[in-house]
Amino acid sequence: MKPTDFVIDESDSFADTIINCRRCPRLIKHCRAVAEKKIMRRSAFADEIYWGRPVPNFGKLPARLLIVGLAPGAHGANRTSRMFTGDDSGLWLYRALFDSGFATTPGASTVGDNRLIDCSITAVIHCAPPGNQPEPNEVANCEPFLIDTIKASRPKVILALGQLAWTRSLVAIEKIYGVSLGRGKERPKFAHGARIEASSSIPVTVLSSFHVSRQNTNTGRLTRPMLDQVFAAARKAVDN
Repeated sequence: MKPTDFVIDESDSFADTIINCRRCPRLIKHCRAVAEKKIMRRSAFADEIYWGRPVPNFGKLPARLLIVGLAPGAHGANRTSRMFTGDDSGLWLYRALFDSGFATTPGASTVGDNRLIDCSITAVIHCAPPGNQPEPNEVANCEPFLIDTIKASRPKVILALGQLAWTRSLVAIEKIYGVSLGRGKERPKFAHGARIEASSSIPVTVLSSFHVSRQNTNTGRLTRPMLDQVFAAARKAVDN
């Protein structure tokens, strides 16, 4: 199938550029191999046609809340074409978005089962990486998309899911606003619930949460009350 055969709902103006990106041959090869059922086969999706390409942002821009994740899931967004859709991480994220008023439903299974409200979802990497581990050059190749998304979103709040999303969001903010957030021990460290307040030099509040991956949710490292607390903080910061 071609990209036009899939329905891409609520995609921003960068969608075509992201979808057609071929800067990282290793990632493109991996996404296609999973989509063609050559590797990592899942019997539950044996009859499904996969997207198998770079995944665009989800949500209209500008948006006061910008969610930054790690990368599409091999059998999630790499299959469905929508960020955090079709896997367990999406069940957690979209429920929290719905409960905090940023989504019309908690739908997280298929494209078209949900709409975001004043919110957009992006990622550090737009292709599913092997082992969920992108290489440094791949992060660098995708950085312009993150920077452009933040600029176009003009968010009041950025919520980074996981350490890499936190780190790369801070780097992008430094480049966009021409500021330094410190080096070494002075640099803000990632932690669940970490926060950087908006200021005259950085007009955006940055929040962090453990990623909504199965590795965190199944082990209890991230619980629903913990996630709800972060989204309550995001809601308050957006409204204020």
